[in-house]
Amino acid sequence: MAEGLLYVLSQPRDGDEAAFHDWYDTEHGPARLALPGVHRGHRYRAGDGEVPSWLAWYDLDLAVLHTPRYRDLREHRSDRERSVIAALEVFERRVYRLLAEHGAPGTAPPPLLLARSLAVEPEHAAGVGEWYEREHVPALLAIPGWRRVRRFALEDGDAPRLLALHEIDDPSVFDTTAFRAATDTPWRTEIMRRALANERRLFTYHSTFQPDGAPAAGNTR
Repeated sequence: MAEGLLYVLSQPRDGDEAAFHDWYDTEHGPARLALPGVHRGHRYRAGDGEVPSWLAWYDLDLAVLHTPRYRDLREHRSDRERSVIAALEVFERRVYRLLAEHGAPGTAPPPLLLARSLAVEPEHAAGVGEWYEREHVPALLAIPGWRRVRRFALEDGDAPRLLALHEIDDPSVFDTTAFRAATDTPWRTEIMRRALANERRLFTYHSTFQPDGAPAAGNTR
């Protein structure tokens, strides 16, 4: 069964955050965690000052997105859900298929999530994968605090096709000599030169959806 990622960016309007968080934490996220095939779900807030400010991501079997139960959640929304979504400035849904995984996830959600998205011409996609596998990922995972790197390909949504999701323990990794070396190589320069789109987002942990349908647990707002 194909492993995947549901990745949802959102932005409430000013003054609407209380209703937005209550809906996400007590209704929207728990309803998805109750579906067989949805394994984990977390919420993160922007750590880079950019918008959209909020990310929800779910590890799942891609097949669950085609089940009647999941379609019912999307097609028969509650009155509250319709109202909250209609008031959002951004509600952007992306679906990804897992390509590769390196490192260990740890027992708790990562404090930091670095999302790097690239678009390249189809003939260069294999070269991006080779660079990640042979040079970039090994260099990053050698840095203490760099937990795991997963690479995905976009299945549905409007975004650069290739996503690398980095799970990190502490922002101090970005100040290390090892990180600077890993992100300043001739091979990386050539990859970035070929990029048609290059998106970088940094998020910090907020909360985790509970598998029993209980409200999300984690950091206070």
